[in-house]
Amino acid sequence: MANLKEVRIRIASVISTQQITKAMKMVSASKLRRATNAIVQIRPYTEKLKEIIDNLQSNMEGNIDLALAEKRPVNKVLVVLLTSDKGLCGGFNSNLIKVARKLVSEKYAEQAAAGKLTILAIGKKGNDYFRKTGYQVDTRHLDLFTRLSFENSSVVSEEIISGFLAKDYDQVEVVYSEFKNAVVQYFKSYQMLPIEALEAPVAVKATKHDYILEPDQAYIIESLIPSFLKIQFHRALLDNNASEHGARMTSMDKATENAGELLRSLRLTYNRARQAAITTEITEIVGGAAALEG
Repeated sequence: MANLKEVRIRIASVISTQQITKAMKMVSASKLRRATNAIVQIRPYTEKLKEIIDNLQSNMEGNIDLALAEKRPVNKVLVVLLTSDKGLCGGFNSNLIKVARKLVSEKYAEQAAAGKLTILAIGKKGNDYFRKTGYQVDTRHLDLFTRLSFENSSVVSEEIISGFLAKDYDQVEVVYSEFKNAVVQYFKSYQMLPIEALEAPVAVKATKHDYILEPDQAYIIESLIPSFLKIQFHRALLDNNASEHGARMTSMDKATENAGELLRSLRLTYNRARQAAITTEITEIVGGAAALEG
């Protein structure tokens, strides 16, 4: 039977841990509400902007030659990996790293072997992993999530766009977590650059949007594309931020439940040990009394 003092120490330790996990759950729940509000607000704007570009593109009578849609031989690659700065959020970071590893090993294995693949790490966990595995990691914007705003994310997306136009890299992929709810996140990647080529549809659509535009459609689309890329990138950051808080809240909730189950088990063990000790003492007293009478 376990020593009573040892069990009491373990019970006190578990109670202390449970208080910490409860507090972390409450903090994550508060941050999750703010992060959810931000992502809910930006989604309609992103979708509407894409709809405007699609509508303009549908009325074009030819192909649009965009520098950001230029497809060239993929020699240099940039993978933007979004992770968190801290742990204690279940499998959130490991799943994002797994997606990045799969992307690098399956799609860009040749570029990685030639040393022409760069990881732009936003979040310390992704940086820690890929630095240890020998990849070239760009850490200029490692702390972006601590100062997350559209102004700051626009600086990053502008650098990525400028790098693509300067042919510093031929393809850009973003690995992130799409937020569904506190329990469900989708770990995925999307190709940021080059954007899919905008081509006029082969068949004329039944409903045609007859806009009067000044200046012409091609100029407007060329102006909107960089804005759309910035908004899309900022949305990925907000999705990832909300997913992190949801994963941490769920993880801390489960940890609190597990601590409760462990406490029940320890208290049962403590009561059994205490009962056994009392029974032993009574037996010794009765035995001693009987010996004195004899």
